[in-house]
Amino acid sequence: MSKRDRSMQRATHSDIFIVGSGLEPTLVDKGIRRQILGYNADIMTCRVWFEQRACGAAHTHPHSQVTFVEKGRFLFHVGNESRQLGPGDCVFIPPGVIHGAECLEAGILLDNFSPGRADFLEHAE
Repeated sequence: MSKRDRSMQRATHSDIFIVGSGLEPTLVDKGIRRQILGYNADIMTCRVWFEQRACGAAHTHPHSQVTFVEKGRFLFHVGNESRQLGPGDCVFIPPGVIHGAECLEAGILLDNFSPGRADFLEHAE
């Protein structure tokens, strides 16, 4: 059984209704905090707070990702393309594509992943 499968087996899904104010965000990097919201093995949604000038380092993962900008301004880098996005904008990141983001103005992102991120659950324990 893979590490992902073991982690998702421990916590197969979130509560049906999630009250965000009752969930403590986790510090994931300097100036970046993440709150895991709804999830199961197939999907996960997270709220991520960025302080101005915080950077989500370039990385890849095997998950499809859609990120919605709730607040603030960000410079996203996906593959060989870069674009500045603001409130109401979103970006689709295919599996395995290198990507990262720079926070230009303090803000909040909603990250959606498929399949769910078992690695995030492991770090939240």
